[in-house]
Amino acid sequence: MKIWCFSCFIFDKEEEDNRAMREGISENEGETEGNFGNNEEDTEATALRDLRRERCGQESMRWTDDMTRAMQRARSGYGGDGGGATNWGDMGPGFEEGQYVAPPLALRRSAFCSSWLGRAENCGSSSAVAEAAGSGNEGCDRDAHNKRAKVNSCSNDCHYAAVMASGAGNSTSSADRHLGFRQSSSTPSNNDIFYHNLMWNNNSDDDPFDSNGARDDGDDSSTSKSEDFEVRMDLTDDLLHMVFSFLDHVNLCQAAKVCRQWRAASSHEDFWRCLNFENRNISVEQFEDMSRRYPNATEVNIYGAPAIHMLVMKAIFSLRNLETLTVGKGQLGDPFFAALGDCIMLKSLNVNDATLGSGIQEIPISHDRLCRLQLTKCRVMRISVRCPQLETLSLKRSNMAQAVLNCPLLHLLDIGSCHKLTDAAIRSAAISCPQLESLDVSNCSCVSDETLREIALTCANLHILNASYCPNISLESVRLPMLTVLKLDSCEGITSASMSAIAYSYMLEVLELDNCSLLTSVSLDLPRLQNIRLVHCRKFADLNLQSIMLSSIMLSNCPALHRVNITSNSLQKLALQKQENLTTLALQCQYLQEVDLTDCESLTNSICEVFSDGGGCPMLKSLVLDNCETLTAVRFHSTSLVSLSLVGCRAITTLDLACPSLELVCLDGCDHLEEASFCPVALRSLNLGICPKLKILSIEAPCMVSLELKGCGVLSEASINCPLLTSLDASFCSQLKDDCLSATTASCPLIGSLILMSCPSVGSDGLISLQRLPHLSMLDLSYTFLMNLQPVFDSCLQLKVLKLQACKCLTDTSLEPLYKDGALPALQELDLSYGTLCQFAIEELLACCRHLTHLSLNGCVNMHDLNWGCSGGQLSELPGKISSPAMFSQENIPVPIEHPNRLLQNLNCVGCPNIRKVVIPPLALCLHLSSLNLSLSANLKEVDVVCINLCFLNLSNCCSLEILKLECPKLTSLFLQACAFLTINEFLDSVSCNIDEGVVEAAISQCGMLETLDVRFCPKICSISMGRLRAACPSLKRIFSSLSPS
Repeated sequence: MKIWCFSCFIFDKEEEDNRAMREGISENEGETEGNFGNNEEDTEATALRDLRRERCGQESMRWTDDMTRAMQRARSGYGGDGGGATNWGDMGPGFEEGQYVAPPLALRRSAFCSSWLGRAENCGSSSAVAEAAGSGNEGCDRDAHNKRAKVNSCSNDCHYAAVMASGAGNSTSSADRHLGFRQSSSTPSNNDIFYHNLMWNNNSDDDPFDSNGARDDGDDSSTSKSEDFEVRMDLTDDLLHMVFSFLDHVNLCQAAKVCRQWRAASSHEDFWRCLNFENRNISVEQFEDMSRRYPNATEVNIYGAPAIHMLVMKAIFSLRNLETLTVGKGQLGDPFFAALGDCIMLKSLNVNDATLGSGIQEIPISHDRLCRLQLTKCRVMRISVRCPQLETLSLKRSNMAQAVLNCPLLHLLDIGSCHKLTDAAIRSAAISCPQLESLDVSNCSCVSDETLREIALTCANLHILNASYCPNISLESVRLPMLTVLKLDSCEGITSASMSAIAYSYMLEVLELDNCSLLTSVSLDLPRLQNIRLVHCRKFADLNLQSIMLSSIMLSNCPALHRVNITSNSLQKLALQKQENLTTLALQCQYLQEVDLTDCESLTNSICEVFSDGGGCPMLKSLVLDNCETLTAVRFHSTSLVSLSLVGCRAITTLDLACPSLELVCLDGCDHLEEASFCPVALRSLNLGICPKLKILSIEAPCMVSLELKGCGVLSEASINCPLLTSLDASFCSQLKDDCLSATTASCPLIGSLILMSCPSVGSDGLISLQRLPHLSMLDLSYTFLMNLQPVFDSCLQLKVLKLQACKCLTDTSLEPLYKDGALPALQELDLSYGTLCQFAIEELLACCRHLTHLSLNGCVNMHDLNWGCSGGQLSELPGKISSPAMFSQENIPVPIEHPNRLLQNLNCVGCPNIRKVVIPPLALCLHLSSLNLSLSANLKEVDVVCINLCFLNLSNCCSLEILKLECPKLTSLFLQACAFLTINEFLDSVSCNIDEGVVEAAISQCGMLETLDVRFCPKICSISMGRLRAACPSLKRIFSSLSPS
């Protein structure tokens, strides 16, 4: 098996030696093994080849030691005996296929030394070596014809040491290699490591460091413990060059440690065009060495490096192709600016946070090819720039007092925050650049209208002007017709009169007027205006904009704004949030789609006309009017409106929506709504349960499937036309009458869930209309005064869920059709909680309605016992003792033919105050019962349950419980919380009275799947008893108790 590795490569020097050895090998082709052993020269060639191969292999493969060990451990991990192979040769035939097996290196080395020192003395020695190496002759021939580079290495257990001749082929000393980079500290810094990596990229082939960064001491003491294996790579220099082109300098330095080929590839000058030493502690000597190694570098960054003046001088004189130079955090002397012209290829110069010259004299900057110059945060008295090709100049935040510019092609000038520049200096600098297109004078407090007027006359191509934070400008006498971007943030002199001057800028696209405290109104007709900002203008009251290209308006925190008039064919989104005084809004925006008027508390009902058809917004889709508390009557007739939010509009009493595309409406907080009409709408669901004062409702929604009217207690008139409606919740609609219910069932035939809880006005006529609902499966008539359920039994043949909670008027015979006549054959869930049914009716219901799966009898005061051992009032014959769990099998349970199995799964008898005994024997045939809840039954004394599939039993707060008998092998959760009178002895002895502890523990162990036991607030159960319970039932995982150790 061959291992292909990208890290081991033999370079040209080794290949030349190998070619010479291959010639010797070719001469011996066809020779017998004995002839090879008698040839002393062949023996020497073989030993020399082995020694050189050992040196190259050990040097290149040192880093693969861990990888080889990991592979061997992984191979050993899969061995059948768990021990794994002891060496590579033990890994089976698959590994040996195509493998070159070499003699031990120590034997080759000794043979070579003997042959070299005493050729004529002992020929037998060389013959012995030849015989030892004979087995690898065939592999050598194959290697001689292999065009890929290859390294043969020893076993992974061997310590690889590179064999480096002390002076062979390398004239560079150790001090030269280190380049004096070892400083006072013995531990190299990150900068040292970075520079060392750069140096390794260009060292000679005999690297003083191995691939792991260890010093090569020429130690030959390592020995081989297993056979050699072949390592090949198939990555050419071109491929490496392409891969390395995606790496930064740090990763290139890491890649250089892998092998010689990678070191050579990573040191290619294409990757080192940019020398970035930003904030690195690099010395002048190191930088000079880097400049010699990469003389064609085009970009240098020495920002934050020490001695930047000396470094930048080295860069200017050493790198003749330098195009971009970045310096900063230091002082640049006059010689730098004098020598700048010698760097003829320089195009970009960036100086940041530096002191220029001595700080008191004028600094001249002259260069014929310089195109970009940035002098930001620089300390200098005066500056003179003469660069005929300069296009961009930034002097931002520099404290110079004078700037003389001779840059005829300058397009961009940034002198923002140059507080010491006078108005005259700014004027002189700007008008000397007739081709100027962008000017930034922000935060220059000396700028005046006179200067801007002169600039406008001289710089006819000026397109961008940033004059923010300039308190002395008003623009009233300034005309800038070619301006496209104008920023006037926090300009105290900008008033409504300034708008007339801005109106002359007919090319204007962006206008920013944030924090203009004296601005009261804006009236502009600019055909190209696209973006306008008006934020925190506290006196701004009136906005009138006409622009067919206006696409963005930012209008916020203008408390005095009361009128907005916008005309635009491009505006798609309008946000006017928290405009408390806004009363009038006029829009002519053909493509406006989203409007947000949140917290506009002064808006009147006339706003509805703006957003209705014909109001100027024909494509409006989303409208937000949250917390607009002055709206009282909202009427929208829009064919495009999709979403409407009226959250918190508490004053609305009338809502009329004729929006056939409306899919979402939010009415949270509209608690005074009295009349609502949704005709037509595309709503799929609607919740009006938050409108308790709703009286009249009209809905025409062909797509609606869910309607909630819960809590509309005064709703008396409701017209609901929703042919796809499947769920209707009319809970607590106390005024809802039979005629309204009949009309609803006629227009909504697909209703499947109908909740009429606490609707006392619904009677038999309304229930008869339920026959129009063939899909009705869930009906809730809880808290009603119904006395006759026959209309329900006759109309709802597909009913699956029937809830009759607290129906106090039902008599004992009201449910007789269920257990005598077989009414509602599909019924699965029945809720009779808090009813007045007698014990006999409950027993008959339990005995006959075997198709029920969920039954709730919570709070039934007339239920005294739940004894399923009785059938038709006669006690069934029960077995006296259950001998073994085998009786739970289907064949051992005596099932009467006339009584099929019960399908009951959940039985709830919570809070039944008069129930005293619960008995569910095997003959009850509750094979599906999985949950039994008897909590809060204060008088319950005895529970005897035998149920094969019961998983959950809740007896919490049954404070009278005395006897508990359980035969439930699948029970997982048992709750006995607050059973105050249940002692541990009673709990144990309840299985069988007067039996010893071992028998009790054996009985408890029959609950083999019990996991959760809750005995909190049971004061008679001590911690010692808890331990006995856990020991008796090993399956217990959680025991909840509030006990303290006793």
